[in-house]
Amino acid sequence: MRLNEVVYSDAKPVEGYGPGFFRIGGEVFEGPMIAGTSGVSAWQGFDDHAPLLALAGKIDILFIGTGAEIAHIPADLRSTLEDAGIGVDVMSSPAAARTYNVLLSEGRRIALAMIPV
Repeated sequence: MRLNEVVYSDAKPVEGYGPGFFRIGGEVFEGPMIAGTSGVSAWQGFDDHAPLLALAGKIDILFIGTGAEIAHIPADLRSTLEDAGIGVDVMSSPAAARTYNVLLSEGRRIALAMIPV
């Protein structure tokens, strides 16, 4: 079996998470956040559409982590993102982090917005 080292391009992987925080690229971020090739930034949650819409044309899909459990996102958020050409995949934050890391290692055009567990 041949093993290859995973190399991430511009974006940094999610290395861990816990109650109220995420560890990304060796740094700890508290509260909801957005991660992608432009770095990591704070996010105000489901009512904060602007930073997500800024990703239009830069990504193909946005993973939205809804916390410890999967939940529906507001319908207006989903329709606004899809109208801007951003694919949306909603899952629990742990699942979103894992999926983001796998696709990031493949060089895919993705971003991640997560609510802490």
